Amino acid sequence: MEVDAEPKTIAKPRGQSRRRFLHLAAAGAASLAADKVSLAQGVASKPVGEGGVVDVAIIGAGLAGLTAARDLRRAGCESLVVLEARNRVGGRTYNHDLGRGVVSEAGGQWIGPGQTAIADLARELEVDTFPSWYAGKSVVLAGDARVAQDFHGGTGGDETIGARLGELARGVPSGAPWKAKDATALDKLSYGEWLRQQGVKYEEGYFLALAAKLTLGGAPAQLGLLHYLSIINSAGCNYEQLEAFKGGAQETRFVGGSQVLSIKMANELGDKVRLSRPVRKIAGWDRDVVELHTDQGVIHARRVIVAMNPALCDRVVFDPPLPQGRAQLQQNWPASAPMRKTVHVYEKPFWRDAGYSGMVLQVGGPIFMAYDNSPPDASVGVLAAFVAPGMLPSDQRAAEQILSSTYAKAFGAEALKPKQFHDHDWGRVDPWTLQCIHPLPPGFWTTWGKALHPAVGRLIWSGTETADLWAGSMDGAVRSGHRAALQALAGLAQRSEVA
Repeated sequence: MEVDAEPKTIAKPRGQSRRRFLHLAAAGAASLAADKVSLAQGVASKPVGEGGVVDVAIIGAGLAGLTAARDLRRAGCESLVVLEARNRVGGRTYNHDLGRGVVSEAGGQWIGPGQTAIADLARELEVDTFPSWYAGKSVVLAGDARVAQDFHGGTGGDETIGARLGELARGVPSGAPWKAKDATALDKLSYGEWLRQQGVKYEEGYFLALAAKLTLGGAPAQLGLLHYLSIINSAGCNYEQLEAFKGGAQETRFVGGSQVLSIKMANELGDKVRLSRPVRKIAGWDRDVVELHTDQGVIHARRVIVAMNPALCDRVVFDPPLPQGRAQLQQNWPASAPMRKTVHVYEKPFWRDAGYSGMVLQVGGPIFMAYDNSPPDASVGVLAAFVAPGMLPSDQRAAEQILSSTYAKAFGAEALKPKQFHDHDWGRVDPWTLQCIHPLPPGFWTTWGKALHPAVGRLIWSGTETADLWAGSMDGAVRSGHRAALQALAGLAQRSEVA
């Protein structure tokens, strides 16, 4: 996909002024959001020479950035470029190739009820889905103790606590938690402090803490209560819908793995996607034409969609410096929550025959949660796991043996003989992924939240962290991409009016 050609710009449609065209483009983007046919069709384009200007530059070729680019192009905007620092697309989605068309996801992978934006995108891209496997008994290991229990796709937590969380979440807007009526009081508490106030017992607290760790990347003591409530609000104020497999946000997977969505969008965009193009400096964001300084040269753009994690934005030099609120939001955004996922591949999902779901929860060990990640036809057996990076050796062979021994305690000696092992430690292998999910601490939203969404000069902020619904998820990334495209088109239309 690496190309040397410069981005292209839009030629004026015959019989129409540029101003009129931009109005049509903006209307076309709006029609996409309403599931109507775009008004812009068959627009001619011409190449931009050295030093030329594109209408929109997008930083980041994950789900957010590629969705924005796709929307812009469907609205008639051909004058765009997508700049990606990695040598691949997909951002925090990445597929391990297991051979024979089978993959296992190293990053985000699940969707569930209410996540309509990504489900719609998958249908448009002709990517099928299939249900996650959770039937059978799950195994909880604690030292030498072993307990097998069927959670029936649920969380194993306290229903009373879940109901209380759901009720509190009703008053916390998912896209703007700092606007909640009781925002100041709620944001003073960590989730852990709130749980203690509820008198949660240790056994119940374990499952609640595990759910928070897997969903938001932090222990309850690290998580702001207001933040967690805003995420539950996205799930219809239903704790089970957020955390469970059955009827929850982990209910469904994509055939071919989640990264296939980004790969298909990038293939549609062709040479407009530029890989291995990290943006080091953004200059003149307060002027009509912004300069994006990359390792391969400077790109000039009238609008810039920054589809990046806020903490990663802080690694970019901004000239002039960003306004204080936005700069402090980026500086204080947690940048130490990467995830490590491992994959064991077996000849078949043998645990199913013995009545097990494939889920393993290890108290005090390196495994947060292992689960059945086999393909829809069960042609091979796949056990994937979220593991604690500091509790598992970085050496691949040693890590595989430790995990295999743990699986053997759960499912028997057959687990000692995997055919393949894969390990993806996001904190070690990917410098462009500072965190997979965002464990925002108490006080964060009420201090810096107002700076999350507003554009700064010609800069439009995108990425899953900015989503109004399902922030932090793949669905949130897609929603943020849709919104950013509309913002860019509206900005270009206003510029044309002034001109």
